[in-house]
Amino acid sequence: MSYTFTKEERLCSKRLLERLFRNGSSFVVYPYRIVFLYSPLVQKDTIPVQCVISVSKRRFRQAVDRNAIKRRIRETYRLQKSDLYNFLQEHSLHLLLAFQYVGKEKEPYAMLYQRMGKVLAKLKDAHTQIYMGEAD
Repeated sequence: MSYTFTKEERLCSKRLLERLFRNGSSFVVYPYRIVFLYSPLVQKDTIPVQCVISVSKRRFRQAVDRNAIKRRIRETYRLQKSDLYNFLQEHSLHLLLAFQYVGKEKEPYAMLYQRMGKVLAKLKDAHTQIYMGEAD
């Protein structure tokens, strides 16, 4: 697994974004609000996760601050995504994902990294509860 964050992994499609925010589930692990939507994997070669990162302009007026936070979030996700990718490929799933930063100030990188680990673990648990619970 390479530790890259390519263009194909970014969620840019307006149609998919609309579907994510209309039909997706969400949870909060401070300072993140996560909106996610699982769907079956259509093709084997596609990327299992597409994500978008947003930081509120209302909370961070300076573009420099918003971009710095997005850069930190992207980096923490990039370094920890391999476990989630393996899980999704085992279950033949595709995940649409939105990271929304809800914190009121810039948090240190170490805290963002630790919370990203919790977010990714919770995403795996959410899949297990939603889909494996229905099979019973």
